[in-house]
Amino acid sequence: MAATITLAVMSLLLGLGLAYAAEIFKVEVDERMEKVTELLPGYNCGACGYPGCSGFAEGIVTGEVDKVSLCKPGKDEHYDAIIEYLKDHPNPDGSKINISK
Repeated sequence: MAATITLAVMSLLLGLGLAYAAEIFKVEVDERMEKVTELLPGYNCGACGYPGCSGFAEGIVTGEVDKVSLCKPGKDEHYDAIIEYLKDHPNPDGSKINISK
């Protein structure tokens, strides 16, 4: 019985410690990166020079990429959708992301 109680108390303490650590070390994800990744064709080919579509989306949102046409398998419908989305969703400070086809 003592072993069961000891394990229960240890489990509770470790669980609380993990919950606290998860809250302290959580990473905020920019929702625009996820949306731009969804709007890309999704081939993850790396032809744009980035490691997959998520890397390219991060480059677009952070302003490293100035042309969405670097995505070789992309088409105008992908490019236009990304440009329109970013016009409607500026940076947190209100500045727009300058991107073209």
